[in-house]
Formats: sequence, structure tokens, C-alpha cells
Amino acid sequence: MRALLVVNPKATSTTERTRDVLVHALSSDLKLDLVATQHRGHALELARQARRDRLDVVVTLGGDGTINEVVNGLLEEGPGPEVPALALVPGGSANVLARALGLPHDPVEATGQLLEAIAEERTRAIGLGTADDRWFTFCAGLGLDAEVIAAVERARARGVRATPALYVRSAIREFFRSTDRDDPLLTLERPGHDPVHEIFLAIIQSTSPWTYLGGLPVNPCPQASFDTALDLVALRSLGVASTLRHVRQILTPNGTPPRGRDVVALHDTAEFTLFARRPVAFQLDGDHLGQRTSITCRDHPQALRIMM
Repeated sequence: MRALLVVNPKATSTTERTRDVLVHALSSDLKLDLVATQHRGHALELARQARRDRLDVVVTLGGDGTINEVVNGLLEEGPGPEVPALALVPGGSANVLARALGLPHDPVEATGQLLEAIAEERTRAIGLGTADDRWFTFCAGLGLDAEVIAAVERARARGVRATPALYVRSAIREFFRSTDRDDPLLTLERPGHDPVHEIFLAIIQSTSPWTYLGGLPVNPCPQASFDTALDLVALRSLGVASTLRHVRQILTPNGTPPRGRDVVALHDTAEFTLFARRPVAFQLDGDHLGQRTSITCRDHPQALRIMM
């Protein structure tokens, strides 16, 4: 089997030792090329070329941002039988996709499981979503959640380490100091239904959980699955009491979805569009991608094969 190993050397928990162990282990079963990413978008370029070269597998050693770029490169021309399988070795701080798939959080254990999957040619086809022309593997969002991610990225650019505490501090700061909690900008539209106006934030999931705080799953849409279409939860109020109640709900171990008069929830939905009266923050798989005035989200069943 011909394979490409894409390594993000700047990912939080990626080390040269992990990379060397992975290369040594995979080289016994694969004809392997290794490339370390050098800039944002490089992983996308590498994955695009891997598809054109008809490789069998693309392996990632990095975080969810690296994986998202690889997926967008592999699926740039849409799903198909010629798309290489994707294999994941966790190397980031959260590793949401790998954990949602049930893969080991430890990179050495994940490598061992991957070697077994290669030997047995074992894959799983999963459904993914798109927000306009961009693929996401587990989540997208407009509003406060994207503002928090933007704040975390600014802190990381200053050299601050990404930790659960950083996300919590950033969320509290954005909620009380920055986000507009008086003027709901978003409208939700979907075919065959009346529009839903006056929404403050929207979170879209293709699987659950949405993210992790350390080992704690954060689960706004606990029914979301790679085997169903997209789920959405949106809030029509950002009052302190109601928001704290919803935060408590999504952090419960049994995955209780937010509920109440100010909650809009969709499950197993193939397509919908979110409009904003002025640009709002947008995130995809935990990366801030600027601001948008609209996104159309669509489900794509069995879009990608994961070697696992």
C-alpha cells in the first residue's frame, strides 16, 4: 500500500520521537512518504496531490486543524472510490475527531491499532458535513463559540499554551465583555419550514461530542452521529441564568441536550442555511475562519473512509 504521512510539527503533543516511532512502525507495512507541514494550508495541498497520485492511505500526525485540511484536500473534488483512506494518529491538544471515532488518545496505542487496521484492510465509512464549500469532520459554529475560539487563537499566537483552562477563561471573558447579548443577528432557514429569527449562536455537529474540556465531553447535540445527517442547536437568549443552565446541561455525563423556550434544535437534518444581518464569527472543527453573513450546511453520507 502506498501512503503519505502528514506531520504538523507545531501541533501541541507532536514530538520528533513520536514521529520517528510512527515512521518506523508504518514503514514495515506501507510504502511511506513523510512530509512535515510548513504553513497553513500545506496539509490541504498535500492531500489534494495524494488523491491525484492515487495513494491508498493518508496518515495524519497532528491535531484537528491538520485533519480538517487533509479532509478538505482529499474531498476537494467530492467523495469517490479513488479517494485515499484517512488514518489518524492523535498529535493535538483535543483530538476531537479521533476520540469521537473511539481511537486511543495515546499516539503509540493509536499507531498499534492503525497497524492492525492496515493488516486487515479495515475501514469505516463516515458521513461528514460541509459549510458552503468547506468540509468539517465534527462541528461548525456561528457566534459566541467561534468568538471564543478566535480569542484562544490570539492567546496562542502570544505563546500561551492551549489548555482547558484557557478555553474556560476565554469563554467567560467573551461572554461578559465582548459578545453582543442584546441583538440576535442570526436567522435559520431550511427547506419546507418557516424561518427561525432572532438567534444569537448556532452550533452544528456531524458527530458527538462537540469538543472536550480535558477528559470531559462537551455535548450540545448528543444524538449527532456519523451515521445520521447533521444536528444543530441554537440559542435565542444569552441571559446569564439561561446560559449557565444550558452549559450545565451539555456538560452532564449522560449528554442531556439543551432544552427550553430559547433553544432551537435539529436532528438528522440534510440541509439548512444560517443568515446574519452583519458579519459574525465563524469556526470549523475548532479553527476560527473569520466572519460570515451566511453559511449553508449540507450532509454527505459515507463521504470518507477511515482506516481504523
